[in-house]
Amino acid sequence: MTDAIKLYPSKPQKVYFYGTCLIDLFYPEAGMAGIQLLEREGIEVIFPRDQTCCGQPAYTSGYHDEARSVAAAQLDLFPDDWPIVVPSGSCGGMMRKHYPDLFKGLPQAEKANAVASRVWELTDFLLNVCHIKLQDLGQPTTVAMHTSCSARREMGVAEVGPKLLGQLANVTLVEQVRAEECCGFGGTFAVRHPEISGAMVTDKVASLVEAGAPEFVTTDCGCLMNIAGCAEKSARPLSGQHILSFLWQRVSGSPMDPVEGDSHS
Repeated sequence: MTDAIKLYPSKPQKVYFYGTCLIDLFYPEAGMAGIQLLEREGIEVIFPRDQTCCGQPAYTSGYHDEARSVAAAQLDLFPDDWPIVVPSGSCGGMMRKHYPDLFKGLPQAEKANAVASRVWELTDFLLNVCHIKLQDLGQPTTVAMHTSCSARREMGVAEVGPKLLGQLANVTLVEQVRAEECCGFGGTFAVRHPEISGAMVTDKVASLVEAGAPEFVTTDCGCLMNIAGCAEKSARPLSGQHILSFLWQRVSGSPMDPVEGDSHS
């Protein structure tokens, strides 16, 4: 379900944090940054220990029974009526938009609908529920922004990242020419169609480099891995971070290592 008009909840005392597979395995610093930003706003963060994959890779590959099995294991992780925040438009989109259809007509349908209605992409939650105010403690820098397709089209948060970056006094945000175009990752799309994916990410890297920023930030780790990996292999002068890591770095004054290409090694 894509919300025509978003009805944001009041700022809660607690949230559930759904960490995603890529953050768990490859970018834990982005997850920790998201938790720290929430705690900075006075919110208690609950991290269900038994969480696994949201089921999106199987779902978008057409394996709906397998996706349903994986997704069903997530439905009991959030028993209390707190918001569920997700540091990924892709996983957030799966849970909020596709869970109701995945379980339609099944015994888990009511629970799936209830879970879906409480799912929020984390940057959207920080900006529009927490009304976060960011004081920039970092040195002047220039960045470009890449918003994932799912974050843009399913979760409707394309404007959120630029608004958060706009609060940072020492950060200049430059616009890339292909801002709305996919980076070519697309979950299993990059595996099933490597030549097409490779051409798409090459164009995306060129667009970001031509924008004039040495660094990009993004809302999704799949895009981060894909774009930064391409930049590294092609020795383009471009590094990247998840936007949560970048924001925490700016407000805490604690630098984090970006995902860098060879030219920045």
